[in-house]
Amino acid sequence: MTTLKRGDLFDPACPTRKLLDRIGTKWTSMAVKVLAEDALREVRFADLRRRMPGVSQKMLSVTLQSLVRDGLVARRVEPTVPPRVHYRLTELGLSLEVPLAALREWAEKHMAEIDRANTADC
Repeated sequence: MTTLKRGDLFDPACPTRKLLDRIGTKWTSMAVKVLAEDALREVRFADLRRRMPGVSQKMLSVTLQSLVRDGLVARRVEPTVPPRVHYRLTELGLSLEVPLAALREWAEKHMAEIDRANTADC
């Protein structure tokens, strides 16, 4: 029996590694951000897509399916023709906004420095 070493990113069972595998895409971060901005109401698929420039319908659909499967987003379908699909963050999903906001803040503070380092290597 293998014991999980906390914080061991080399262990496939590491909680941090598993989380990064699930939420480590730009589309996931954007979807959580948009849904967190409207935490008090549901957001329709078309509205999400409009507010996430560059995301394809398929990629948004796959991203939302993953977030729903992981319990971070709730999905509600209105039985209309065509069906209206609404999304909102669950309590668990909403708790993810704070660490993602910290990551965005770090990126805004340091990406210029990282870009300069990349340019210097050329």
